[in-house]
Parts: sequence; structure tokens; C-alpha cells
Amino acid sequence: MSEERHVLVLPDRDTAEDVAQELTERFGVHEEPQLIRDALAGEDDAEDAQWLVVVEDPKGRLDPRALDDFAAEYEGWLEAP
Repeated sequence: MSEERHVLVLPDRDTAEDVAQELTERFGVHEEPQLIRDALAGEDDAEDAQWLVVVEDPKGRLDPRALDDFAAEYEGWLEAP
């Protein structure tokens, strides 16, 4: 299995923080996910930013479809590799 990185796109910081915490509980993610603010092109207003939750998956054990479904519960999605 190859090392993977999954990027979940969420609508705001609070949601991203909730998702990062839930990833540990629901999927058993051992390494703390990284949260990154992703301003939309041409926008400086923080209200127009999406948040990315980056999950390292060194053993390739996380199911991308399950992660996408999980992100959808929070009005987000899994970014295609």
C-alpha cells in the first residue's frame, strides 16, 4: 500500500475543527489532521474562505469514498487526488 494524503474541503473553520476531531474518533486517525485556510481566488474576506483538513494516511488504510461521505455530512467533500 502506498502513502496517501487526503484533503477534505469544508465551508468554515469551526466545521473543519469539528471534522478534524471526529476523524480521530470515527476513523482512528492517529496523526492530528492539519487545518489550512483556503481563500477563494480573488477573495480577501475571511468569510469567503474554505478550510482544508489534510489527513496523512501513511498505510493507505482510509477509504476515500467513506471520507467523501463523511465530509458531505458537514457540507464538504473530499478533494480528488
